[in-house]
Amino acid sequence: MSLEAYLNHPTFGLLLMVCTLEDRRELFTTLYAQRLFFLVRHLDTGLTFDPVTRGDARSLVESRIRHLRRQGDRDSLARLQEVYQRTFHFH
Repeated sequence: MSLEAYLNHPTFGLLLMVCTLEDRRELFTTLYAQRLFFLVRHLDTGLTFDPVTRGDARSLVESRIRHLRRQGDRDSLARLQEVYQRTFHFH
């Protein structure tokens, strides 16, 4: 079962979801290079795409990891830690 989600950005093309955040927000990255990150907000009027730095994106994911750890959601935590490794650590 694939848990990947995609979104089409009007300028940068296909984006890959890194993780869901709180308050109707999600973090996406460009599909191929994974160099550009966007905070996507779901508003009543539609979606907004706010660019965020790689460092800010990493902080958002780390914050989400801490939140999942506190909640005890082991399955979501394991999936997000795998995404974190793949996205922010180069081998």
